[in-house]
Amino acid sequence: MKGTIVNFRLSRHNQKPNHIIIQVEGVSSRADAEKLVGKKVSWTAPGKKKTTIEGKIQSPHGNSGALRAVFEKGLPGQSLGKTVEIQ
Repeated sequence: MKGTIVNFRLSRHNQKPNHIIIQVEGVSSRADAEKLVGKKVSWTAPGKKKTTIEGKIQSPHGNSGALRAVFEKGLPGQSLGKTVEIQ
């Protein structure tokens, strides 16, 4: 299953680089999003090294099917708008 990285989790003064908001294809409600909580997520960096950063879906974000995932390391800004793989 694939999803798109929408943004980092933000507060008024801070940005949390290892907390990511993801929109998944085909998920459009909070009830559908709650079924994906606990699944693993991975993002693979472009380039020769193909570095993979893994995380876990923690909770739904809002009522339109977005998810909040926590990664082991912070993701770089170039990951915004790219796809992630959900197992």
